[in-house]
Amino acid sequence: MPEAPFPPLLAEVQFRAAAQALPGHVWTATPAGAADWFNDPLLSYTGRTSDDLLGDKWLSIVHPNDRAGAAQCWKQALGSGAVYDAEFRIQRHDGAWIWHQVRGTPIRDADGAIERWVGSTIDCNQQKLIELAADRDRLWSLSRDLMLVCTFDGVITAINPSATTMLGWSEDEMVGRPLAEFIHPQDVAATAAQVAKLARGTDTLSFENRYRARSGDYHLLAWTAVPAADRIHAVGRDVTAEREVVRDRERIWALSPVLKLVTDRQGIIVDVNPTWTKVLGWTREEAVGKCSAEFIVGDDMAWAKQIDRLASGIPLEEYRTVLFARDGANRLIQWTTVPDAGKFYGFGRDITAEVEGAKALGEAEEALRQAQKMEAVGQLTGGIAHDFNNLLQGISGSLDIMRRRIAQNRLGDMDRLITMASDASARAAALTHRLLAFSRRQPLDPKPVAINSLIHSLEDMVRRTLDAGISLRLSLASDLWTAKCDPNQLENALLNLVINARDAMPAGGTLTIATRNVSFEAPLSEQGAKPGRYVGLAVTDTGVGMDAETVRRAFEPFFTTKAMGQGTGLGLSMVYGFARQSEGHAAIDSAPGDGTTFHLYLPYHAAALEPETAPDGPCLTAVAEVGEVVLVVEDEAIVRTLVVDQLRELGYHVLQAADGPEGVDILNSSQVINLLLTDIGLPGMNGRLVAQAGRTCRPDLPILFMTGYAETATQAAGFLEPGMGLITKPFEMEVLAQRVRETMTQAPLRAEAPSGPAKAPI
Repeated sequence: MPEAPFPPLLAEVQFRAAAQALPGHVWTATPAGAADWFNDPLLSYTGRTSDDLLGDKWLSIVHPNDRAGAAQCWKQALGSGAVYDAEFRIQRHDGAWIWHQVRGTPIRDADGAIERWVGSTIDCNQQKLIELAADRDRLWSLSRDLMLVCTFDGVITAINPSATTMLGWSEDEMVGRPLAEFIHPQDVAATAAQVAKLARGTDTLSFENRYRARSGDYHLLAWTAVPAADRIHAVGRDVTAEREVVRDRERIWALSPVLKLVTDRQGIIVDVNPTWTKVLGWTREEAVGKCSAEFIVGDDMAWAKQIDRLASGIPLEEYRTVLFARDGANRLIQWTTVPDAGKFYGFGRDITAEVEGAKALGEAEEALRQAQKMEAVGQLTGGIAHDFNNLLQGISGSLDIMRRRIAQNRLGDMDRLITMASDASARAAALTHRLLAFSRRQPLDPKPVAINSLIHSLEDMVRRTLDAGISLRLSLASDLWTAKCDPNQLENALLNLVINARDAMPAGGTLTIATRNVSFEAPLSEQGAKPGRYVGLAVTDTGVGMDAETVRRAFEPFFTTKAMGQGTGLGLSMVYGFARQSEGHAAIDSAPGDGTTFHLYLPYHAAALEPETAPDGPCLTAVAEVGEVVLVVEDEAIVRTLVVDQLRELGYHVLQAADGPEGVDILNSSQVINLLLTDIGLPGMNGRLVAQAGRTCRPDLPILFMTGYAETATQAAGFLEPGMGLITKPFEMEVLAQRVRETMTQAPLRAEAPSGPAKAPI
């Protein structure tokens, strides 16, 4: 091992003896950077003792303006282990501040660890002063600011070139002249007072005044002035343009028709512009210092959330609040608020009249549309009533015959009568769904769909639907994406398009069903599909085609070109309603004599489609497992009884309630419940609220909704949460069995009773 640089005792003594003999200043420090020794020449130069400088007390001899830089540089050297090299002023024993170059070198052991720092200080004052003088000369010559020297009596003794550039006066025209000759008369007294302060010993002053240029214009200058010996040295920055910008901002603040509100981070109002008073009636004095929430009509919690979001640095865009006006009225304000520099800046627009006008217009348009619908329904009432009466006759007639034959014990022909009643019921349900599609209120159950597979499953039905002179052609993309929609409604839409195409080819032709992947980079139209990926389905015929007016009206409810009694005009409106509810789009390409193509665009589904497995037997195999309990909430007694009987046939234990509150009471009880089966359209407390109550006390409870029609079911995209399903009335027992089993297995079951009392969110 090599010998250490400073072995204890002997090496240390030798080093210090040598350092004491040197005329220069020498110091040492511990590995951590604490000064621990100084030679006599350094102590003599500073007039301090060793105790005065130990540790970090050496900073006491460093000029106050240089201390932060010297300390930071030392900290960086300690962190990196590099040589410390800095220039700063050290106070001599007579009080003078002298520039020194200070260097510190780390001394390391054989393993590279720092054992000691050894440093020196070298007087570099003369060279530094020369450099500073050169820097001042360059600054004087090159500075864009006006630099001026004057006596304490206010007589100019020197100006830099920028003074001539800025004001237009030559050096000879300004030097030797009083400041007052160039200062705006209104600023002379204030400037003289500032000069007097400097003459009395004030270190630094900042102030503004206006200087006259040769052109006669005045420049607003922001000055920084310091006294030195018998002179004042001042630097003036031209802020004329900046102040004009400020004045422009003040004019914008005062004249803008937008409400402007400034608050602190707690929502306390700091300032408002005059439009605040114009719109709301509250003066600035009545607003400043109050919490902005005091002027808001509504939920304080919403205001608190907005404050929290702004405090986290997130701006709020295009949101609305209702504010109290001084006259007692309420004003609807649309805001954009941004956080900046510890304050929140709100910009609001009064949209009260705009919204009220739009609401009135919307109500008028809706009333007109409803009147048009009712007129159309009135025209079709006879046909619709005829269809329903025929279907009801099929159901009631079949039941009547079955009742008579059961009484006579003639049971041989029951299957045919049951089939007739079931077929009539299914046709009635289909007609109901068409009417709901017309109003775009049929409940949807969207799920991933392989459209090519769905088309193949319907191919035989489609071929039987076509006339003998029409051939069917399939052109299906091999790499077709998965779509997201209600597969049952898609089947209905496709069959409607097929029937429409068939009727457009009375002399025969070719019907083509095609699929493809589609990407839209821009909306198709104002009401069209949003940009994104879609699965395209097209049905094309070679028929008579449509003119532009027919294309424009084709999706209108009850519009039809068919003869009286041959069509209701609901088919294509149902297709359009289904597409829009599915967040997709429908469109038509056609011309007279060129045939027609109906395009259906359905949303792309990103997740992979799970392979379907064909059931080995009827759906009735989806029976209950031992001990499973279903709570049925249904206000219609006949329907409730039938559903309860069907579930008991399947092996479930069944609890039943005739309305929402009764159902909530059971949910809050200690009863085991594996599934909630509730109608959506319950009177009073609807099925969605019952479900919310159930999820409050039983978070993982599976829920299956029943509906024949419900307003909320139109919002299927956000209506069904995980672990929820939907079944549409009327339904067969097999369908009920399958949907109950699907819903109970798609979410974790929580059959046990709630752990504590739960309150229904009514």
